Amino acid sequence: MKYILLTAIAALSFGLLSCHTKSSTPHMNDTSTQRPAYALVIHGGAGTIRRENMPPDKEAEYMAALNQALDIGEQLLQNGAPATDVVEAVVVFLEDTPLFNAGKGSVFTNDGRNELDASFMNGATREAGAVAGVTVVKNPIRLARAIMDKSPHVMLAGRGAELFAIEQGLDTVPPDYFYTQERWESLQRAKERENKSSGANFPPTDSKFGTVGCVALDKNGHLAAGTSTGGMTNKRHGRIGDAPIIGAGCYADDASCGVSATGHGEYFIRYTVAKDIAALVEYKGLSLAEAADLVIHQKLKAAGGEGGVIAIDKHGRIAMPFNSDGMYRGYAKPGERAVAIYRK
Repeated sequence: MKYILLTAIAALSFGLLSCHTKSSTPHMNDTSTQRPAYALVIHGGAGTIRRENMPPDKEAEYMAALNQALDIGEQLLQNGAPATDVVEAVVVFLEDTPLFNAGKGSVFTNDGRNELDASFMNGATREAGAVAGVTVVKNPIRLARAIMDKSPHVMLAGRGAELFAIEQGLDTVPPDYFYTQERWESLQRAKERENKSSGANFPPTDSKFGTVGCVALDKNGHLAAGTSTGGMTNKRHGRIGDAPIIGAGCYADDASCGVSATGHGEYFIRYTVAKDIAALVEYKGLSLAEAADLVIHQKLKAAGGEGGVIAIDKHGRIAMPFNSDGMYRGYAKPGERAVAIYRK
């Protein structure tokens, strides 16, 4: 397989890993309808992510993790796994990786808690599941899928969602499982900035919008999408962002595309970003690249919203636009792969 950037085994070489090639924004002019055997795209959050602020060893860790996530998903797709299983497996890996703000390593609320959200959608059936504000579920993406597959509802929240997770035999953990020193220190810095600004909590005090997501197209032409997050550093009042909102932070429909979003959630909710992209593809006939760019670079940016999306359409074309300084991202198709962090 041709690798545009080196795989995780080569993660020790910072000079090569920090390369950003044009292939990290794939097929922007691709209008073919020849569907590949499979396609996979992932993200690990967007925001103020600049090369000059990234230590070489940390960059290597991120690049290795992105490649490992692609390895997991691509092997499943090559073996004929359905898109739903692929999305779940990839997002579980990202949730278990402390580098990203989802699962282990989630950010802290104002009162020092970790409150996790996730969503899942099956493009073949348009069934969906979502969970908000859980504190003891090890992998919220698994709970979101269980809600989709095994309950009559779309969204469950808080203690009720946790009880459902226990009923379904999903892994639960003590709340301190999610603790990492880096995220705790981020909360303390956020509180210091808040105190200096007379207690204003918005706009967000954390310049990195941490979320993870995956979209997959399987060999049968079915799409699935999943998004998971620890939310916003220093959030209050049970705040819920776009990650668990179907149509905002996550959407999948075999008739158009699958989308997972990352960014300032309030804007993604107001502008129903994921569904808006799908609607432009399905109803207006825009290409995936045109639709995603219109929403992210024009509509969202004009409104003051920051972030990005990953997406795959029914033809296997991929888009990864973002209007922030960086977005952890990567994609894979047969014989083709790229991972990247920065805008350039």
